[in-house]
Amino acid sequence: MHAPADLADLAADLLARIRVRTPRVHCITNSVAQQYTANMLLAAGAVPSMTISPDEIAAFVAGADALLVNLGTFDAERRAAIDVAVGAAKAGRKPWVLDPVFVDRAPQRAQFARDLLAHGPAVVRLNGAELGALSGSDPSGDAPVRLARGHATVMALTGGADHVTDGTRRATIANGDPLMARVTAMGCAGSALVAAALVVEPDAFIAASAALTAFGVAGEVAAEDATGPGSFASAIIDALYGLAGATLRRHAKVS
Repeated sequence: MHAPADLADLAADLLARIRVRTPRVHCITNSVAQQYTANMLLAAGAVPSMTISPDEIAAFVAGADALLVNLGTFDAERRAAIDVAVGAAKAGRKPWVLDPVFVDRAPQRAQFARDLLAHGPAVVRLNGAELGALSGSDPSGDAPVRLARGHATVMALTGGADHVTDGTRRATIANGDPLMARVTAMGCAGSALVAAALVVEPDAFIAASAALTAFGVAGEVAAEDATGPGSFASAIIDALYGLAGATLRRHAKVS
């Protein structure tokens, strides 16, 4: 859908707008991902918050610019918090991202995610197994397009290459590094970056495509000097913090 240079420029512009706007992103995410997700958002120029307290989550979401709903820790407290948070996001017309982690592992979790789809997430960021569980069909087929059209959302299918579609437009992003799969919370952090992008870019397809391009390029830059997953986990935060347009244009692999 976009030439590499076009999406690289869009990604650079998007990061610049995030740094100027400093959007507040409220994250309901799994317990092992909170600190890493927060640090990645801070590196991008956004401001994270994480509470799931029933007494205050509605106020936090009302005061945020975007919401991330991640199902990684699917306990009763987070399920209740998600219901309140999504209601507050809808009431305040805040964009939100659904990250249906491990819906392929348990039917109850998958049904909860399907119910959330009816509440209008701007973007759903997921992997192939999760897409198969939500759609009940082969994720390599037209399932992303059908889900995007059926729920008026953007499907961002991430893996060896990332595939983004709003049901009409499509982009494939071949950036990233295998070490990204060796660091816990990496997918959560990518979803959070998409949420921040939605604040400064009203076109959810462009927001998701540009954010994932920036995230993938940051992973490639980080891998240049990393010696393993531990050093890579820190290096990608630094890479995202310093990511510039020239680097994006040099690395972007988009079709």
